[in-house]
Amino acid sequence: MKIETIRLADSGEVPNHPRWSLILYKKAAPADASGTATAALDALFEANGWPVSWHDGIYRFTHFHWLTHEALGIGAGSARVQFGGESGPVLSVAAGDAVLLPSGTGHKLIEASADLLVVGAYPPGADYDLVRAGEGDADRLRRAIAAVPRPKSDPVTGHFGGLLEAWPET
Repeated sequence: MKIETIRLADSGEVPNHPRWSLILYKKAAPADASGTATAALDALFEANGWPVSWHDGIYRFTHFHWLTHEALGIGAGSARVQFGGESGPVLSVAAGDAVLLPSGTGHKLIEASADLLVVGAYPPGADYDLVRAGEGDADRLRRAIAAVPRPKSDPVTGHFGGLLEAWPET
């Protein structure tokens, strides 16, 4: 597995996180005989204390979550996803990859294979929320994003590495 951190600045319409980077895990989970990694990602996230909430796709509009961090695992297929807002990087992801988004991180689907299936997971007790880019009270959202606590475990690496190294506690 290869782990990469990507720092995303506030874009105005998308706050991103003031301290913590997006974490990309290439080949976080193995594909099964059918070429999908859905079951492996489900088991990995659950074993590391991140309950799986859904299997679906990624919205085609820029949005972010202000009350929780989000783990996205690519269970099947491949996609190009833009992170951080309209000027942010577009990353290619494929079955077995995972992305950890700290609260406030903008994301939208650019293109996907027909078989794309995403596994979504959140820290225990997280309130799912969604804000479209440019919507809401910007000052209130930024304060709330900065206040979301660091999770006790990483959805991919568990109790070592990942966010535990990349996201310093303050």
